[in-house]
Amino acid sequence: MDSFDYIVIGAGTAGCVLADRLSADGKKRVLLLEAGGSDRRFWIRTPIGYGKTFYDESVNWKYNTEPDAGLGGRRSYWPRGKVLGGSSAINAMVYCRGLPGDFDDWCAAGNPGWGWADVAPAYQQLERRVGADGTVQGDGPLWVSEREPEYHPVKRHFLAAAHQLGLPATADFNGPQPEGVGAYAITTRRGLRCSAADAFLRPALGRPNLTLRTGALAQRILFEGRRAVGVAYLQQGQLRRATAMAEVLLAGGAVNSPQLLQLSGIGPGPLL
Repeated sequence: MDSFDYIVIGAGTAGCVLADRLSADGKKRVLLLEAGGSDRRFWIRTPIGYGKTFYDESVNWKYNTEPDAGLGGRRSYWPRGKVLGGSSAINAMVYCRGLPGDFDDWCAAGNPGWGWADVAPAYQQLERRVGADGTVQGDGPLWVSEREPEYHPVKRHFLAAAHQLGLPATADFNGPQPEGVGAYAITTRRGLRCSAADAFLRPALGRPNLTLRTGALAQRILFEGRRAVGVAYLQQGQLRRATAMAEVLLAGGAVNSPQLLQLSGIGPGPLL
């Protein structure tokens, strides 16, 4: 059984950031587990390739919801990344922080530290904004590019029609006036996708205290009493275990993290 200080489950958007931050001091031993494999694929690196990965089961969990009465009994398709970088490796690369007012509402609801004034500096540290004219703001690892020179003519007509209808215009969905109609910034670097794996994980993999294991599907969290002490995971057909001296961090996303909790015995009693 391997022993680490931290175990991060899932090398998606959050997991890549956590692995980078936790291993940055060169001392803490960090294990990063990912059920998928390498993101070094042409259709992942090429921005338009998200049309290919949308249904590619080799990099996509391809989830479907249960039938929804509100949709006439139909199911919804939920693509989720199963690859280094997670959904940031297969999505359409739209970069949108969210409305400042939403963060302030969360803070007012009893979540100190989640107000816009608190989180805005964290975003700014992550970003390297490349303007349509090539100017660069910030020196963060995540490249965020404006693509105005590459607009298709149809897009210009669409935006013009929206403005004629009286809809507000915005030049930056991450700026001081984010509401309106405009063109999104996207996470690309020199014409190629810049996923969380590109921005955060790949530079961190040079540290000897960070261990990455792919093809490692977490089966359950291991407990001693009520304390999480490790993870059991399946890799190459073998059930393996790893222990965490400090913490086990779930970064499997909105679907897989609660699922793993339930597989570990945490959740609503009737469901379990």
